[in-house]
Amino acid sequence: MVDLKARILYGSGGAVYAVKEAAYSMFVLMFYTQVLGLSGTITGVALSLALVWDAITDPLIGGWSDKLHSRFGRRHPFLALSILPLGLGFIGLFTPPQSVVENTTWLGGWLLFWTLWIRTFLSTFSIPHLALSAEITSDYQERSNTMGARMVFTFLFSVLLPAVGLLWIFPSSDGVDGRFVNANYPVYGALSCIAVLIMGTLTTWGTRSYIVPSTTINLAAKDPGDYMRALLRDLMRTLENKSFRYMIGYEIAAMVSWGTISTLNILAWTYYWEFSATEVSIILGLPSLVAIGLVMFTLRGLTARFQKHHLLQYALVGLILDCLWLYPAKMLGLFPEGNEVIPFVLNLVFMIIFMYCYLIRAITSYSIIGDITDEHELNHGLRQEAAFYAVLNFIAKFAAIFGPVYAGIALDVIGLETGMLPGSVPLATQNGLVYAMGLGIIPALMVAAYFVLKINLSKARVEDIQAQLRKRREQTE
Repeated sequence: MVDLKARILYGSGGAVYAVKEAAYSMFVLMFYTQVLGLSGTITGVALSLALVWDAITDPLIGGWSDKLHSRFGRRHPFLALSILPLGLGFIGLFTPPQSVVENTTWLGGWLLFWTLWIRTFLSTFSIPHLALSAEITSDYQERSNTMGARMVFTFLFSVLLPAVGLLWIFPSSDGVDGRFVNANYPVYGALSCIAVLIMGTLTTWGTRSYIVPSTTINLAAKDPGDYMRALLRDLMRTLENKSFRYMIGYEIAAMVSWGTISTLNILAWTYYWEFSATEVSIILGLPSLVAIGLVMFTLRGLTARFQKHHLLQYALVGLILDCLWLYPAKMLGLFPEGNEVIPFVLNLVFMIIFMYCYLIRAITSYSIIGDITDEHELNHGLRQEAAFYAVLNFIAKFAAIFGPVYAGIALDVIGLETGMLPGSVPLATQNGLVYAMGLGIIPALMVAAYFVLKINLSKARVEDIQAQLRKRREQTE
């Protein structure tokens, strides 16, 4: 039995991943395009190249961790050695020297270098951290609860960290919007570094009792070629599961919509709604806390009443409807002129609904993956949680990069130029920002709905699968 303290100590490592999410979804695009003047397209290309790097390094890091021979276990050396360089990477990202800023090529190279640096050390931390959950407990249900704690920390820090930054680092001063002040961004980089150091150290030190010393090496895994071939076989075997293929299509589409809205929201709040940094921090933080509370209050009743795939469908419908009312109402002139309170309150309502539906969506998705793992074991005779999570981990990274890449290109297309301040942006450009959000979010959610309608792993089917697995295990004992 994994107690609450152990789950919290392990889950706190999810905050490390969230620091990257917060930086790239909320600040990197605005900093490099609107403050430093880098082309949105160049910014998008630099960020997309980093995803290619991830596709190469992630499986290599996973294999290295699996084969590590150390008295400190296979996971903790990676965790401990990644924390400091990862934290320093955020300082480098947000502190380009003036000589670099003045040269477009050097500035694009600076962004690419530190993005590769951050993603490399994030992988050497996050992949062993994910694998550590299997060493903390072998009970499948407890493992799900442990992973749930990681998700809570990831979600909280991905919204609360930028909210704190906007409130304390980027507020307006003497009539100057702090989000457009170059000198503020190194401070946010330092805040990100501190968060990585504290939360990374907390989870590494707090889970030391779960270290399993590795005194021997699996001889079958000594040849890197053998490992890569085995990894490829495992990944391809997961794709034989029809339900998992539908889940992949669904997750890609759903996470693309998330990447788009999390990146463009900060620009929409700044230029379209013209909210202050303090107001944006409230819109980021308060709805997240309310949504988490609502999920904790309603989740047990929802899961008892609805099939998982039906609940997933309802959450998607909620996301789609929530994205269709706020901006069209503003564009049609349905808000009273000169009233700043109503738009602010309605944005709070919009975000509460969005965060609640998104959390239900995320939790239900991971639960369905657990059921698919049972189905996979029945069909193939082995459990492959690591292979399934490897695929989902890459999908999450793909979605995270899509938002900044798409947004960077969109900014060039709609003409949101460097130096433009809230209140001075042409109406056509403001509307173009809204259209860009709609094109990046609504079609992706519709595609997600198409795939989720094909998933039909009912409760009766799951119970039948588990009964067959129990019978098989009894026969082999």
